[in-house]
Amino acid sequence: MPIPFILDTDTAQDDCVAILLGVLDEVADLRAITMVAGNVGFDQQTENALMTLSVAGALGEVPVYLGCRRPMVREWVSAENVHGDGVGGLSMDTEGVSVEDEHAVDALLRLTSEEPGKLNVVAIGPLTNIAMAVVKDPDFPSRVNHLFIMGGSNNARGNITAAAEFNFYVDPDAAKIVFAAGFDITVVPWEPLTVRDAIFSREQMASIGEQGTPVARFFRRVCETTLEFDESVGIPGSSHPDSLTVAVMLHPEIVTKSAPYAVDVEADSELTRGYSAMSWGIHGLKPNARVIEEVDAQAFYSYISSTMGIGTVPSRPIIGLD
Repeated sequence: MPIPFILDTDTAQDDCVAILLGVLDEVADLRAITMVAGNVGFDQQTENALMTLSVAGALGEVPVYLGCRRPMVREWVSAENVHGDGVGGLSMDTEGVSVEDEHAVDALLRLTSEEPGKLNVVAIGPLTNIAMAVVKDPDFPSRVNHLFIMGGSNNARGNITAAAEFNFYVDPDAAKIVFAAGFDITVVPWEPLTVRDAIFSREQMASIGEQGTPVARFFRRVCETTLEFDESVGIPGSSHPDSLTVAVMLHPEIVTKSAPYAVDVEADSELTRGYSAMSWGIHGLKPNARVIEEVDAQAFYSYISSTMGIGTVPSRPIIGLD
C-alpha cells in the first residue's frame, strides 16, 4: 500500500532527489510539498521544486505550498556557498505555473486534520514550518502518523560549524520546539550516518547520469556543485541525506541499526547553536526519537540509481539540461 506523506523542503540538490523519489517510487504517495526557508533564496527554492516536478512529468500534480520565509526568531542563513542555486544553473519557463494560495503551515494543519493519524511528514530543511504548526495548534503532533527529520549529528561534528548541522543551526528554536512537542520521530543525522553511508563517489554519480533518462541527467547536473564543494572539504563524494530520509520512510528495510535517543537542540549558545545532544539511554532521560545509526549503503545507492533510471516525459522543457 502506498505511503502518504507531506514533504517539507528547502529545495536544492538532494532535496530535488527526495522529491523525485516521492513522485517516481510506486510505494510513495506524495500529497503535498511545503516550502521552508533554508538552503537558497526562497523564490529560487520554489522554482527548484517546480522544476523537479516538471522533469518527473508531474508538474501540477502535487500541490506546492509556500511556508515561512525566515526562521522563527533569527535571521536566515543560506547554504548557497555549498549548493549555488541548487539546480546547477538549470531553469524552466514558469509562466502560467502557480503554487497554492494557502500558507504551508495552514496546509499542514488542514491536511492532517482531514486524515488524522494517516499522513507522515518528512522534514528535510529547517524545522520552522513544523514548529509554527505546533505553536498554532498544539494538537498537530497527535495527528501526524510519523515525523521523519533530516537534521543534527549524533554527538559528532557539524557541517556549518564544528558543533552544528545546517538545518538545526538555521532555526534551532524551531528544532527545540519540535523535539519537545510529542511527535513520533525518526532522525536521519549528518554525522556519522550520512558521511559514511550516503556519499556517492564521482564514479557512482557518473554511472547514474549515464542511464540517460531526463531524471538521471537532472540528478547529475543538480548534484555537481555540491559534489565539488564536498570534495573541497574532504568528503569523498556527493552527500545525500535528504533522499536518504525519504528512503528510510519508504523502504525501512535499508536500515541496519537504529536506537531510541533523548534528543534536544542547543538554542541559547552562539558557540554551539544548533548542536543536537543525543542521549543514548544512560542519562536518565526519556527517549523522544529513534535515531538511524546505520543503513545498507549499497542498497541505498542501488535504490537511487534504479529510480533515476525511470523514464519520464518532462512537463516543460528544462533549459540547460543536455
